[in-house]
Amino acid sequence: MQPWTQTVLVACAVLLTAAAIPTILALRRMIRRTETVLAIVEQELRPLVGQAHALTDEVRNLAREAKEEIERVGEMTERVNAAAEGVGRAVHGLAGLARAGQLIGVAAGLKKGLEVFVTRFAKEQGDHHGG
Repeated sequence: MQPWTQTVLVACAVLLTAAAIPTILALRRMIRRTETVLAIVEQELRPLVGQAHALTDEVRNLAREAKEEIERVGEMTERVNAAAEGVGRAVHGLAGLARAGQLIGVAAGLKKGLEVFVTRFAKEQGDHHGG
């Protein structure tokens, strides 16, 4: 290789090294800042992670309580349905008694009417025969 080519290559190597040094120093500063920022973020995130775990536990407890309340409401609904069925049967029975009472009232009215008719008819028969 010729001496002037070696000189050019050495000069290029020196210039590249001279240009790389500030870049390497800037990268080093950026890495240090990044480490500082990451340390701050880590300090800030620790309490947040703890709070997130606490909130998760609270949500889990609330979900469990809601499930229990829904089960209680279901049980109460079944009881109300059973009570409503019982009341329905009682009302049906009372309606049957009322109907029976109406029929007895009609029968008593017919009996009374028939007695009055027979009594009057007998009187009229007696008036016609004795008169």
